[in-house]
Amino acid sequence: MARKSSKRIWWITGGLVLVLVAGLLAAKQAGYIGKPKTTEVEYTAVKRTDIIERVTASGKVQPEVEVKLSPDVSGEIISLNVAEGDSVVKGQLLLKIRPDNYESLMARAQAAVNSSKANYEQTKAMVAQAEARLVQAKANFERNKKLYSDKVISSADFEQFSSNYGVAQQDLESAKANVSAALYNIKSAEASMRDAAENLRKTSIFAPVSGIVSLLNVEAGERVVGTSQMAGTEMMRIANLNNMEVRVNVNENDIVRVSIGDTAEIDVDAYSSSGRKFRGIVKEIANTAAGLASSTSTTAASSASSDAVTEFEVKVKILNESFADLLVSKSKKSYPFKPGMTASVEIITERKNGVVSVPIAAVTTRSNKPAGAPGEGQPNNDASAEDEKKPKKEEVIKEVVFVDVNGKAEMKEVKTGISDFENIEVLSGLKPGDMIISGPYIAVSKNLNNGDLVEKKKEEVKKDGQKSNEN
Repeated sequence: MARKSSKRIWWITGGLVLVLVAGLLAAKQAGYIGKPKTTEVEYTAVKRTDIIERVTASGKVQPEVEVKLSPDVSGEIISLNVAEGDSVVKGQLLLKIRPDNYESLMARAQAAVNSSKANYEQTKAMVAQAEARLVQAKANFERNKKLYSDKVISSADFEQFSSNYGVAQQDLESAKANVSAALYNIKSAEASMRDAAENLRKTSIFAPVSGIVSLLNVEAGERVVGTSQMAGTEMMRIANLNNMEVRVNVNENDIVRVSIGDTAEIDVDAYSSSGRKFRGIVKEIANTAAGLASSTSTTAASSASSDAVTEFEVKVKILNESFADLLVSKSKKSYPFKPGMTASVEIITERKNGVVSVPIAAVTTRSNKPAGAPGEGQPNNDASAEDEKKPKKEEVIKEVVFVDVNGKAEMKEVKTGISDFENIEVLSGLKPGDMIISGPYIAVSKNLNNGDLVEKKKEEVKKDGQKSNEN
């Protein structure tokens, strides 16, 4: 029994050894054992190219000047003299609001002015009467004063004449005051009449500027609300469609590169099918942010969020000469751009010709913190205590590219400048003709380290016999 168990153990052990040997042979044949690991990469030569740095944004086409018309008085529209799309000139009658009530108020104000003027004339006549009574009272006072000094009249009689004289003086002052009050009443009535006349005038709406009726919100017979303190019913808009602009929102990271006067290429969606692009120029940059992107959470919206995006409005004027041919081909009442059209803008912030450049994917960043540095994994308590006493080095992020030196990746620090969608300028660290590792992207950006073995990426043969690089 013991002999059979011993045999079985030997058979099991032998089988395991055979499986292990076969696995090792297979791994060695596949290159997993005995052959150092290499990374397949792509190479690109450093060259000189023209780089145009751009900032891209999208927005809406709008007129440079667009006036919104609202009434200052309320009422019913009894006459509408324009239609949407009509050309108007400054001072042209656009519409009329029913003036009946305002004509009545005007007549009432005129009557109040006439009444105030009549009252003024009456108070002036009362002044004349008071002056005549004062003259008579003064004469009686002077005459009886002499009689009183001669003991001809009694003290009571003299006091009566003296009192009459004083009352006459006060009556004259009162009459003069009434004249001043009547004059002020005239001015007040005239002010009310001017107000009534102005309200009556505002029942006729005239064009404040020349342009095109770009929007018409009312019809004849509708009632509109108007006040002098705030905007009332928006009746229409008048715009100059000869001068148009694109209003876009630019991210805060890009706005620092945009300057007034920068040129731009404008792609209006309505003309995208024809491949037509227009030229523009930055004419205005907002100093205050347009707003924050809404957060996915209402509670997070009140606090700082990493998803929040701050944008600034930029106005790009569409140069008239870039669409002059479209104006010729269109009728007089039609314009190539309409308010609200969608457009994308590429603002050219800087242009350099013949600069040393590499593909933008070939440049990556690395820190000066070595792999496996203290703090990674489970640190030794004694070593950590000692490290805390030592001054910590600040982590430095640097831009690098990788070059192939005898089959090994060597990290080379570079200094970069402007970039476009494909290439980035290299200010120092490389020269034209140098070969650098440009791909695959994941290898350059994350996996590749200094000293790693590299080899040129093998080409694969497609079914049709053509060769292509692996993606």
